[in-house]
Amino acid sequence: MATTSLWHINGRLTDLVAYVENPEKTERPLRDLDDLWAAAGYIQRPEATEGGRYVTAINCLATTAVHQMIATKRQYGKDDGIIAYHGYQSFRPGEITPDTCHEIGVALARQMWGNRFQVLVTTHLDKGHLHNHFCLNSVSFVDGKKYNYSKSERRRMMELSDVLCKAYGLSVIEHPHKAPSRPIYLDEQDGKPTRYNVYRMDVEAALEGNCVPQNVERYLRQLGYQTDFTGAHWKIKLPQYQHYTRLDTLNPEWTRENLKQRLAWNPLIVTHGEVTHSPYHTQESIRGYQPHGKPSRLKCLYLFWCYELGILPKHTDYKPTSPLLREDLRKLDQYIAQLNYLIANDIETMDELQADISRLDARLQELSAQRQALYNQMRRATGDRLDALRAERDKVSEQIASVRKELKMVKTIETRSRHVQETLDHVIDQERELRAKEKTSTERGIAR
Repeated sequence: MATTSLWHINGRLTDLVAYVENPEKTERPLRDLDDLWAAAGYIQRPEATEGGRYVTAINCLATTAVHQMIATKRQYGKDDGIIAYHGYQSFRPGEITPDTCHEIGVALARQMWGNRFQVLVTTHLDKGHLHNHFCLNSVSFVDGKKYNYSKSERRRMMELSDVLCKAYGLSVIEHPHKAPSRPIYLDEQDGKPTRYNVYRMDVEAALEGNCVPQNVERYLRQLGYQTDFTGAHWKIKLPQYQHYTRLDTLNPEWTRENLKQRLAWNPLIVTHGEVTHSPYHTQESIRGYQPHGKPSRLKCLYLFWCYELGILPKHTDYKPTSPLLREDLRKLDQYIAQLNYLIANDIETMDELQADISRLDARLQELSAQRQALYNQMRRATGDRLDALRAERDKVSEQIASVRKELKMVKTIETRSRHVQETLDHVIDQERELRAKEKTSTERGIAR
């Protein structure tokens, strides 16, 4: 069984040429090329490839691959944008030998790109699982056209990998699906309340308390989910997401047939029917928050949001029941840091936040110009003067990193405040609806 992936690397050819032609005397290139340096050095590491035994070059020589790729780019004038692709093919631990792994990787690269592109293929043995790396020139040496890694190409890469695995007697993934991003995957493994972990908990709760699909669907809708139990696969999603998630993706056992059978075998279960939200935690009257308004009073909005998440007041036992809120519990540290930033900088309104963004942008431009001036002086300096300039450049680079971090924080607050407002609006609308239903039920009981 093998999994595959490929991603692009951006940069400028002039920086690449300067580095390759004289790497010892060339200053560290632009940040955009960091991934390229990492890829070029990483995939050919002697300690990972048994001293270079598992390194194969296609349409170029392994020792001069980067130089030949540069020559191709110069020949066709394609010297910016996506300059390369880096990918992998990873196998299940213990399923394959290094020689076979490398054979499959080379065969895959030849079938995918061998007729038009220059490729480096390496096999790494330094992890618990064997895997191949690919470094692909983005420009064809045949016609100068750039490679387009589209959805169809991604699918073709997976299909060719599966064909090769079957030919070598290896297993394949029978029902492939898009994996979550690595941060979400790691959070899921740690049991944090990611979207999918929240989905699983709520679906399991719905299944435990109901005996017919209609009541399962009703329970999930009352929690705030949008559901679709009409097709071959039952699906749910929260309002802020565009796409539904199939239940059998959350749990392979939750197919339509299995769930119907499971519910049919529990006819004596008493259906809980409705979700209980008591006591109500949402306080619409908190000063500074207006439902369905613009997120203008940011500090008040964030304070209210932390209250709803159970962060404030300290030592509270409250835990949010709405899945709209529970998923964001995995970002507690981020929200606390953002609230602290608003308080520390006395930022109350969106206008003040915009002014802070402008201030940081100006500071970043000032520092960048200062560093560029140091780079210019370093080209003509030698000896102690060069060392002094380098030390000064490093200090400026640290300041730039700090300002960039702060600017990222402020811009995140700007975009996330809209998410906070929309989520609170959903939760409040849901609470209002539940209160109205409870009031109607009570009035009907009194009338009887």
